[in-house]
Amino acid sequence: MSLLWTIIIGFLAGVIAKFIMPGDNEPSGFILTTILGIVGAFVASYLGQALGWYRPGEGAGLIGAVVGAIIVLFVYGLVAGRQRRAI
Repeated sequence: MSLLWTIIIGFLAGVIAKFIMPGDNEPSGFILTTILGIVGAFVASYLGQALGWYRPGEGAGLIGAVVGAIIVLFVYGLVAGRQRRAI
């Protein structure tokens, strides 16, 4: 159930992060944005577990997942911006 909960929270976090951090280098598709949000939720969960904020098997909450999604969107924007400049 923890995996499913992380995916649901990540979906919501991706949508919220897109509204918080819009930009030209950010993904424009709804599906890609939500996938990056889900990845952000997993990043927040595992980073929080490594830092001792969450117990093993416990996922990040909505705020942690939004922060993780913003970090993933920021990194995606950096990578996408480099690829556009190289072309």
